Formats: sequence, structure tokens, C-alpha cells
Amino acid sequence: MNRFEGKAVLLTGAASGMGRATARRLTAEGAAVFGVDRDEAGLEQTAGEIGSGRFVPHVADVSDEQAVIAAVAAAREQLGGLDVLANVAGIQRTTPLATLTVAELQELFAVNTIGTALFCREAALHLPDHTGVIVNIASSAATHGHPYMAAYAASKGAVLALTQTLAAELAPRGIRVLAISPGGVRTPLTAKVTFPEDADRSYYGRVLPLLGFGEPEDVAAAIAFAASADGRYWTGSELRLDGGSHI
Repeated sequence: MNRFEGKAVLLTGAASGMGRATARRLTAEGAAVFGVDRDEAGLEQTAGEIGSGRFVPHVADVSDEQAVIAAVAAAREQLGGLDVLANVAGIQRTTPLATLTVAELQELFAVNTIGTALFCREAALHLPDHTGVIVNIASSAATHGHPYMAAYAASKGAVLALTQTLAAELAPRGIRVLAISPGGVRTPLTAKVTFPEDADRSYYGRVLPLLGFGEPEDVAAAIAFAASADGRYWTGSELRLDGGSHI
């Protein structure tokens, strides 16, 4: 398929996991992708897998407002414009409520929520009317209670609220804004998630994915659908991509 032939995509979190898989998928379908991440080595690896000409790496911290402004400007200059914004960058922490700190809350919201909002703000100014698309990565944790993930879930819940609001606000321009909420997906990020030693994990045993754990490529395929003309009638809502965990 060449659904993205001639399309310019700004992608955050492109250095690994779902972001890297999305970069591979969209470039394979013809897109030129400007990949943002703070992991320079990871970006270089993504670029090496894709090859020159289709992927432009850019090192930046998505929670830094000036860095976001500069990244969007660089993406427009390098790609000649913008058609799609995919906010995939994110971090995850597991912390019991009793030991939750302000620093942890600030870090999660800075990357997951503020970073997403900043890229939406800056990119929306330049997305084309009637064909522009914003895809935000939320999480099944945003709508289903996952113990020890209060801060993470709250930050992703904010992403869902942001998505719905922007879909309504940008509707007069015909720009679609939507969210994808992955569940259990095997990524370098989820591999690092740990739980307190005395944690009651029985809840998670009850919500194992019926279809098994997902792969980054599953999320990339959903993003490709959402951002393409195939998803033209979808805006303002989420796709829960969790393998049936929360039926």
C-alpha cells in the first residue's frame, strides 16, 4: 500500500518500540517521517533500519517547550510541510499511592500530557485543512483502573480529554484528532516496568489479553489506518487496542 505517498509525518518517540515500528510502517507506505526523540542512539538505529531519504532524525525533549517549537519548525523545513502528527513519545511508572511524589507526577505529566499538547499546539497551525490528522497515544490505563499506575493513568486520561477537545476545536478546519489506547504491548518501555515487592498482582492476572500480548507493529498498523484516508470518518474518540483485556 502507498497510502502515505507524498505525505509528511511528524512522529515523536521514534527511537524505539511503538514509535520505531510506526516509522517503519509509514515510510514503507510512502511517507517522509521526521522522527523526534531524546534518545539519539535509538534514533540513529531507527534511521539505519529505514535507510536515508525517508526518515529524518531529530533529537529533542518533548517536554521542553522551546525544543518542541524548534522541532516543528525543523520538520516543516526538512519535509516541506506537515500532513500528520503522531504523538507516540511517553514514559511509564508504577508507584503505590502512599509513596507517590510530586516529582513523579510532574515527570509523567510533562512527557505524556504536556509534550503531547505542545506538539498539537505547534503542529496544528500548519496541518492542511480537510486532510490534516493528529494521532495521540493514550493507554487502556486511562479508562480502566490499573493498580499502582495512578500518575501514569491520570496523564494518559488527560491525553484522551485533550484529544476529544481538539477534535471539536479543529473540526471547522476538517482536521481529525483521535487517540489509540494500547494495552499490553511488548516494548522496551513496558519491559522496564516493575511493581512493589508486596504488590497484589491478582488484578493483572484477571485482565491478561485474550489474544496475547501485542507487538509494536500492531500499534503501528492502527496508527497507519487512523492517519490515512481509510480512517476519514473517525475523529474525537479512542481505539482501545488491548487484545481483549477489558472486555
